[in-house]
Amino acid sequence: MFPLRDNIPSRTYPLVTNLLIWANLLVFAYEASLGQELRQFIEAYGLTPARVTGNAPAGPLGVVLPFFTTMILHGSWFHVLGNVWFLWLFGDNVEDRLGHWRYLWFYTIAGLIAGLAHVLSDPASTIPAVGASGAIAGVLGAYLVLYPRARVATLLWLGFWVEIIELPAVTYLGFWFLYQLLPGLLSASIGQVGGVAWWAHIGGFAAGFVFARLLCGNCELERHPEESRTYYR
Repeated sequence: MFPLRDNIPSRTYPLVTNLLIWANLLVFAYEASLGQELRQFIEAYGLTPARVTGNAPAGPLGVVLPFFTTMILHGSWFHVLGNVWFLWLFGDNVEDRLGHWRYLWFYTIAGLIAGLAHVLSDPASTIPAVGASGAIAGVLGAYLVLYPRARVATLLWLGFWVEIIELPAVTYLGFWFLYQLLPGLLSASIGQVGGVAWWAHIGGFAAGFVFARLLCGNCELERHPEESRTYYR
């Protein structure tokens, strides 16, 4: 299921969301220019659990900084474009509700918790993890709290059957979370599944869900004036 648009227009300009999108795209463009040096770059700036837990020597950035730098690195154009699409679709509304600076703080904290969840899930791993998906998962968790009644136009395809359907945000994001949770639980018993940092997604989503409640109090109970309309952006 791929989200295409929602029915919640932003009431303020999503400054931080747009800056994050451009930062991810520009950094990956730089990565793509490195050629054979890319592997060393990822090794240096990616998040390697074994370095954090002391099972391997710390890299050039030490133990703490890779938690931050990993959030703007990606492994492929498909990876970065998928991430920034989700950030563009859901991030502007979360930023609209939280405000620019609080949203930036929230995004960073969600990304750090996602990185920590990944480290704890496989503390001996020597494979560097990269991607903004943990922080963006936090945005999805916050969206679920803040806009549970929003409608998400979703592309479904099964073989030759393709259809666009409208789903409540709580349904779409619930399925998204289960899609992360099931392989995450499987990886806990048999090891890494599919080369994806599932627990980073799970940890980021949970962090976003919890922090959105803490930051907004009972605002998840407030019905956004646009949620009953059929306008899509």
